[in-house]
Amino acid sequence: MTAPQNERTHWLDEPGNIRKIIYALVFINIVIVIAGPFVHIHGHFPIEEIPGFYAIFGFVAYCSIIAGAVTLRKFIKREEDYYGE
Repeated sequence: MTAPQNERTHWLDEPGNIRKIIYALVFINIVIVIAGPFVHIHGHFPIEEIPGFYAIFGFVAYCSIIAGAVTLRKFIKREEDYYGE
């Protein structure tokens, strides 16, 4: 991807750099999953000590937010020309 002479490029404009970021994030996640069983978690509640609890909790919370937004959209949605032309 080449930019015009007068336009600056950002390092995130290069597809290779995006690929490197994705690989780094996948690598970090793999390391965290492998290290998980070797780290003792001191939770306030017994359920917090279940392996993968925070990942499951985060996923359920994310899905709940999306489902709530979809439901809320049905109530507050306006017509395309609501404000006039």
